[in-house]
Amino acid sequence: MSGLAPAAPRGRIEVIDTIRGFALLGIMLMNILVFGLPITALFDPTVDGATTGIDFGIFFTMELLFEGAMRTLFCMLFGAGIVMLTARGKGAAIYYKRHLILLGLGLINAFVLLWIGDILTVYAFAGMILFLARDWRPKRLFAAAGCVFAYLAICYTSLFALMSYMPGYSETVQAKLDAGEAITVVEQDMLEGWREAEEYFHPTEDLLAEQALKFEGAYPEAFSANAVELGEIYVFGLPFFLIWDSIACMLLGMALFKNGFLTGQRSQHRYLVTAILAFSIGLAVNGFELAMKIGSGYLLKWSYGPVFSYDLGRVAMGLGFASLIMLANARGYFAKLRRALAAVGRMALTNYILQSVFGLILFRDFGFGLWSELDRHELYCIVLGEWVVMVAFSVWWLRRYRFGPLEWLWRSLTYSRPQRMLA
Repeated sequence: MSGLAPAAPRGRIEVIDTIRGFALLGIMLMNILVFGLPITALFDPTVDGATTGIDFGIFFTMELLFEGAMRTLFCMLFGAGIVMLTARGKGAAIYYKRHLILLGLGLINAFVLLWIGDILTVYAFAGMILFLARDWRPKRLFAAAGCVFAYLAICYTSLFALMSYMPGYSETVQAKLDAGEAITVVEQDMLEGWREAEEYFHPTEDLLAEQALKFEGAYPEAFSANAVELGEIYVFGLPFFLIWDSIACMLLGMALFKNGFLTGQRSQHRYLVTAILAFSIGLAVNGFELAMKIGSGYLLKWSYGPVFSYDLGRVAMGLGFASLIMLANARGYFAKLRRALAAVGRMALTNYILQSVFGLILFRDFGFGLWSELDRHELYCIVLGEWVVMVAFSVWWLRRYRFGPLEWLWRSLTYSRPQRMLA
């Protein structure tokens, strides 16, 4: 065991760090809405009145270009990391210890730092499962990813069909009740379930006050309200949707790393063609979904939750962005910017947790109390400021040290000894 150690910085693939840094900063474009507004504003601009002017333009741009794509990229690179880690000869004990530590960090991020959108816990569970796929060939990984995406498409299609059917069904059942007719237990349960869904997405004043406790209450109140919501996510969302969402993208990332796409081994022509095709598909799919969302007046079936074409759009956009970065890397474009993004990517764990720290300080009442106080365009001014801080901090830190602070902690705990920190 004494010979086991993490990869030295010189052994890293810089373009992967660049894409990871780009994706991490891009994730903040959507996360800021959950930090700064009621969570349903993430799906529906009518929640915060962002239906005209610059705020609508921001909503439109984020939905068309970035929603889901940055998370897809980040997840794909986690899958690539699985291949890199296991290829170095690390055994199962080190691998699972590493992921259990990541799980612990994710739980701290979710519960202590109050970040309802934490992905580290999901990644830890998905990564532990995917150790079994570490030796699969690219074709098998692509096939497995396709199967998982097919499962998700079936789930999303079923949910879309249910949300299309339920408004009329609930009106029929309610009409029976109004007429004094008896209804079945199934009808009663479905009516109550639909009412609960409508109440969540179009909350009453009492429910809004309850949700606001996560931001406007003291820390103990915020902790309790956040923990209740996290419990529901871990019980219902994690096993049926979230973990499979991550596994699908990780499998794709593992395959793209093994076939050379994510290591810059394809030709510039291949990356250019991939970017054109991927953006064409992604913009068409996202544009269709956005048109239906806006044209329907933000009906629940189009606004709240992935629709049947969701994964196609987000994966295509993610591949498009990855291809552009690969092309810029191959041609030597934007060298300073790429190095800055690579620094952010090398410190991805530290910077990801730093997002939660920013959210805790800026938006909670025991901090600056900015929750629901800013318009969308003002929130993105905060994002810009956070980007500047993260890039500057990452570049400054890595000039002096081999690892980011949390990366050093993660590695030291994984290998049960402090890692050399000075560069």
